[in-house]
Amino acid sequence: MEKKSIKAYQEFSEKRFTKRVIFNNGNSTAFVLNFLPGQMLPAHKHPDAEVYLFVVSGKGTMIIDGRELEVTETDLIHTSGDEELSFFNTSNDGVSLYVVLNKLSK
Repeated sequence: MEKKSIKAYQEFSEKRFTKRVIFNNGNSTAFVLNFLPGQMLPAHKHPDAEVYLFVVSGKGTMIIDGRELEVTETDLIHTSGDEELSFFNTSNDGVSLYVVLNKLSK
């Protein structure tokens, strides 16, 4: 058993968004993405994985397969690895997303 605090992983950078890995256990990886106002996560996919995102703090716009979705603190989002995902911090505050990637067995 391991216990960690997301607060310890909420580190922001003026240069670009940050990614702080919390757990990496073979088929699952959990991390926090941190965005200052105006920062974005480029569009990408996670083939052969399930993606779960939890908005820890802040709000912004998630784009999944071209569809814009406004998200805010405490929202949960699930995507398959075949869906293209991006995020843009459209707010005036920092945003932290807790992300869990689960690789699917083939």
